[in-house]
Amino acid sequence: MAQLSTRFLNFTLPTPLVLASGIWGTTVSLLVRAAEAGCGAVTAKSCGPTPRAGHVNPSCLDWGHGLINAIGLANPGAQAEVELLRAAKARLQPMGVALIASIFAGPPEEFGTVAAVVAQAAPDLIEVNISCPNVHSEFGEPYAGDPDAAAEVTGYVKDAVQETGIPVVIKLAPNVPSIGRIARAVVSAGADALCVINTMPGMVIDAESGQPILANRSGGLSGPALKPIALKCVYDVRKACPEIPIIGTGGVTTGLDAVEMLMAGATAVGVGSAIYYRGPSAISLIRNELTAWLDAHRIASVEDIQNCAHRERRYSLTPTGAPIPLAH
Repeated sequence: MAQLSTRFLNFTLPTPLVLASGIWGTTVSLLVRAAEAGCGAVTAKSCGPTPRAGHVNPSCLDWGHGLINAIGLANPGAQAEVELLRAAKARLQPMGVALIASIFAGPPEEFGTVAAVVAQAAPDLIEVNISCPNVHSEFGEPYAGDPDAAAEVTGYVKDAVQETGIPVVIKLAPNVPSIGRIARAVVSAGADALCVINTMPGMVIDAESGQPILANRSGGLSGPALKPIALKCVYDVRKACPEIPIIGTGGVTTGLDAVEMLMAGATAVGVGSAIYYRGPSAISLIRNELTAWLDAHRIASVEDIQNCAHRERRYSLTPTGAPIPLAH
């Protein structure tokens, strides 16, 4: 059977699957459930400097090709999040599963303040959400849209956690002219890894009323429709930053989707909306499908397919006749 364990920074993850922020990240039991289902790392829901109620309903919709949501970063605040993270770390550490805390803030220096608070819980990594697309009216344009702004936030967070040694993961946005340029800027500012990508801003309108369906009017697109965008972004970031670890996230619903994300240049693969589409067993299904694909192609390790879209093209035919470029 193929080996699923993979290196991510100084961690050896039991599988390359990562629970994405915002999905099952609100309680200890759900984080542990994701780990037991087959995640090598799990991400808690983003927390900010103070509690937020988020946006009123309707805040999430299945529009037929994916989901659109404007939850509005509902969270209990960083100080309350510390207790959840501590309890989760105690359960996850014996399993060898990494815990990722996710943070957001307003002014750049506030990101450092929030990072310092959650660092008290000693998460394995801190993910910095500089790209959430559904709170523009409150925080302005996302920092992920400008290299200098993204680098400034990264610097504040790195300074805040420097003594702890906790690695910092910057979460990038897809709706930028050059995601590779943003990636290089945050890596130069000290980012240890990248999460690529957040949701894509969008809107769905009800033709009968003539009004946007979401209470926030616009929101972030996720699910199957996002996958081609995510693959292109991961590919571009891998080209721009050949050595940086990447969590490739966006539209991964099956094991084959995970294969494609790894081939595009991801080191690990985020799973989120799949839980909506395939139910609570989504993670274990994706893990089993990924293993079956590797075994069918006689590939010994998941690491053997990482980045192969960047290598000289070599083809093998799948049972359906579709060409799949192999790593060896």
